[in-house]
Amino acid sequence: MSDENNLGPAAVIEATDAEAKTPAAKKQKPPQRQKTTVKPAQSSNATAAESQATKRRSYSEQEKTGKLKLIDTQVTEGKSTLKDAIKKVGISEQTYYNWKRTGTPVVQMNEKPVPAGDELADLVQLENENQRLRKLLAEKLRSENSELRKRLGLS
Repeated sequence: MSDENNLGPAAVIEATDAEAKTPAAKKQKPPQRQKTTVKPAQSSNATAAESQATKRRSYSEQEKTGKLKLIDTQVTEGKSTLKDAIKKVGISEQTYYNWKRTGTPVVQMNEKPVPAGDELADLVQLENENQRLRKLLAEKLRSENSELRKRLGLS
């Protein structure tokens, strides 16, 4: 008797399955080549316009502030939606949100930007004034309340 007969029919099936399932060697991908394109000769005006369209633009802080202010005024006056205003200014939505996130200040027309060093002092002063006004208001309300109680005969 052969070994196949001693092991039974299930062992024969497992043996043939194991032989059939041996993985084949993976194909190696050829290394990727860098694409080089040869452009046909064009006039210098056409290539300048093409390079300017694809060239990344860098804006100064004044330009950023001006564009953000223009967008803000168009949206607040109801002249256009935010998306339309951004497109009219000539920047992408992502650029707009990046500028807003980085904190490029939008300065109103007659408003001077506050220096960063004075902000804390101004905040403390405003907090003190706020406390003083709250105390005055509470005192006035207490006096009015007591006066009303006297008039109504509740006290």
